Amino acid sequence: MTRILIAGATGLVGRQALTLALADARVTQVVAPTRRPLEPHPKLLNPVVDFARLAADAPWWAVDGAICALGTTRATAGSAAAFRKVDLDHARAIAGTVRRHGATRFALVSSAGANPRSRFLYLRTKGELEQALRNLAFPALTILRPGFLGGHREEVRTGERVMGALLGALAPVLPRRMRISRSERVAEVLVEAAVAGAPGVEVLEAGEFV
Repeated sequence: MTRILIAGATGLVGRQALTLALADARVTQVVAPTRRPLEPHPKLLNPVVDFARLAADAPWWAVDGAICALGTTRATAGSAAAFRKVDLDHARAIAGTVRRHGATRFALVSSAGANPRSRFLYLRTKGELEQALRNLAFPALTILRPGFLGGHREEVRTGERVMGALLGALAPVLPRRMRISRSERVAEVLVEAAVAGAPGVEVLEAGEFV
């Protein structure tokens, strides 16, 4: 039986991962730290936190596996520094804390094209986070690199809606790695990796989620 933590449980992928994890008979408890309270569930432990001031000694960090689906955009965050604080600093802190408390499995939503040497802020930040997680030496680390994520967001992102419509129209002629990645498929893989990830580092590219 497994206890897992989900960071980013209010986002597009994180919400779906939370629903799947709560319904999974193998999971005894889901820890989902959020800024605002979630709807109660018998299997849910929902610490309300400030991600910039996480209590590293809280007992709820002691889980078997964890999922990181935290993410924002530079436009939403307001600056490059604010974006990196969420997508790199907060995510890295969460991973390091669950590892110190004994977590052996970790699953990350990264991005197609992630590269710590990229000249693009978003892809460089995702690549730096991937490398930081590798350095933590989780016995089982799963890195997902989806492309453009398809699904309903509570947050309105006009540019993403336009891009989604364009990619949807072009889907028949695009290679798999460039098509819309199904958010529900990404969530399924995340939960499976957090519950029963195979030893070693596994990287799944965008074509896996079409």
